[in-house]
Amino acid sequence: METLFEHAGGHDKLHEFIEIFYRSLLADPLLQPLFGTGRATHVDHLTAFTAETFGGPDTFSTDMGGFPLLIRAHRGLRITEEQRSRFVELYMQAADHAGLPDDEPFRAALRSHVEFGTEVAKQNSHAETDDQLHPLREVPLWTWE
Repeated sequence: METLFEHAGGHDKLHEFIEIFYRSLLADPLLQPLFGTGRATHVDHLTAFTAETFGGPDTFSTDMGGFPLLIRAHRGLRITEEQRSRFVELYMQAADHAGLPDDEPFRAALRSHVEFGTEVAKQNSHAETDDQLHPLREVPLWTWE
């Protein structure tokens, strides 16, 4: 069966999607404070993370710091529910703008992926101790279900 990575159009299409998404984050008054002026490596990291999660190459885990990098990046941000929801909204809008497949199974997987990821990030952003972190410690593999 085709992976979400393949169905999305592979690395180049995901990179285009993430570029659109990242620009929207930096322009959004609610989310921009979390991202500041942005980081040059953020699009590449988020693209690699998404690709790996969707069944593509494991570059994020092997070459970019893997899941521990995500935990460190989110600690102390104190993400609000409003920010989490807005992130999801912009993510799905970027999928439309990038021309990602719009079939229901893919969009459902895309939405569940970002909903889950933002819940993990929100929890980790409030963790004051390691015990308060979400138990996920590696890049999850997302499937069609």
